[in-house]
Amino acid sequence: MIKQKSISRLVLALGLAGLLLSSCQKQGGAGASSEVSTTDSFDVYEGVEFDMPKVQEPTFANNSVRITDFGAVGDGLIKNTKAFEQAIEAVAAKGGGKVIIPRGMWLTGPIILKSNINLHTEAGALVIFSKDFNDYPVIETSFEGLDTYRCISPIYGKDLENIAITGSGTFDGNGDAWRTVKKSKLTESQWKDKIKSGVLSDDGQMWYPSEMAKKGDTPGSNFNVPFYKTKAEYEAVRDYLRPVMVSIVGCNKVLLDGPTFQNSPAWNLHPLMSENVILRNLNVRNPWYSQNGDGVDLESCKNVLIYNNTFDVGDDAICFKSGKDVDGRKRGMATENVIVKNNVVYHGHGGFVVGSEMSGGVKNVHVSNCTFMGTDIGLRFKSTRGRGGVVENIYISNIDMINIPTQAISFNLFYGGNSPVLEVDQRADDEARDEKPVPVTEETPSFKDIYMKNIRVSGADEALALQGLPEMNLQNVSLENSLLKAKKGISAVDVDGIKLKNVQVIAEKGSALTIYNSKNIQVSGLSYNETKEPAVKVLGPLTQGVKLDSKDYKDVQKQVAKGTDLSKTALTME
Repeated sequence: MIKQKSISRLVLALGLAGLLLSSCQKQGGAGASSEVSTTDSFDVYEGVEFDMPKVQEPTFANNSVRITDFGAVGDGLIKNTKAFEQAIEAVAAKGGGKVIIPRGMWLTGPIILKSNINLHTEAGALVIFSKDFNDYPVIETSFEGLDTYRCISPIYGKDLENIAITGSGTFDGNGDAWRTVKKSKLTESQWKDKIKSGVLSDDGQMWYPSEMAKKGDTPGSNFNVPFYKTKAEYEAVRDYLRPVMVSIVGCNKVLLDGPTFQNSPAWNLHPLMSENVILRNLNVRNPWYSQNGDGVDLESCKNVLIYNNTFDVGDDAICFKSGKDVDGRKRGMATENVIVKNNVVYHGHGGFVVGSEMSGGVKNVHVSNCTFMGTDIGLRFKSTRGRGGVVENIYISNIDMINIPTQAISFNLFYGGNSPVLEVDQRADDEARDEKPVPVTEETPSFKDIYMKNIRVSGADEALALQGLPEMNLQNVSLENSLLKAKKGISAVDVDGIKLKNVQVIAEKGSALTIYNSKNIQVSGLSYNETKEPAVKVLGPLTQGVKLDSKDYKDVQKQVAKGTDLSKTALTME
């Protein structure tokens, strides 16, 4: 039974969540100054459980120009692509420094960064990227973890050293010009307004910006990556190849500090194969209906800090990747040595996410002091057969969640690509389990050594879902000192080495904990509210090594149920 002090703790958790939100909003967002490092107010490395080098910040020479020095006009009408190019080139020729964007509305095509450049936005600066697709040539790059061709990003930097985007201005990617939109995502009046331009799918349920974009959306494309053989074939569907807004590829010493990044064509921020990366004090926004409208996708990067940011996006908010399938394994670059602190996530498919494109591995990650409000899933780990890769040494603590529509914490190694909240054209059975084991190969993903503590959930559909593969169980996952209030409790399927210690589960229906075909499970200090169901169910012929603490149950016979196919030695009470 949950005691009165437990309910008081829940109320206290909500209060702390509000205080944390207020604190994060004051420190981060569009109004934060890029000239003062917030590392002065707290030690971002404090409490990190693994050794990692201090992340190196870029430094810049004391040179500066204003884009107006090169004829830029801030009326939102005249295209300033050439002025940005000349300003960056002038500062780079002097050995680097600051390119200043003053208050105004600055329409432009792609901004191509150079080494030793700090692109600095002053208060009131709004950079609006052109909706003319002809401004964005098709280049060879990586998208959705695959080597492919894509339109060049509105902000692009490759193989650079010492780069930054700072200040309190805003970058708008004009993403609505690029993105396909489902009819089900909009109201009737919004849909009528949308279809005044562009073209519709044959069934009338999807809007495309052009016939060229519609042509690119062909059967067999992989998450918006069509499979063509030549660059010319990709150029023939250019309008479909919407880019990420900020693409940083193969760079060293990267700082994004202060601005708002919004309305991206695809993902918002995409550091790829880079190291010494700092993302802080950012406000990252996308419409809730924006498909692939992720906040930040950190892919195959090393030595990274992500802190004091706010996310409100259309897909995953803070997502770690390392390439997909053969392309990711061939690259062989993990995302590693990353600290994520003091972030707030509103709408998004996931608050903090690993996968599903993690074929190069993810390791040594610390996530703490984050708040997720209304996020579809709070903590999300996803992969599937064929992916390969190892995710390990993940430490998560002090997380507050409220009003989570699906799972507060989800591990799904059968991920099929659906969003957590199904839309009219999606089916839950696309992610159905196949319990038949397959051989373990380099294509088998492995998730292990994941430690969570001090997690507080006030409202979710499901508290915690742990689902591994029959041939490769989810291994060594622990949850301690946590309070989870949800409609449904905890489920563990195909897991090995799970530890639950001092966990309170307030479930509206069903059991607090259900274990199926899992082994080496230790549960102690479990508290729960009584429902019509037993508190714990232990099921499955493959289940073994389950240890429960007898002190957690007043009546073991009623509160612990055993499946008829369970072996006699699978469960012990201590």
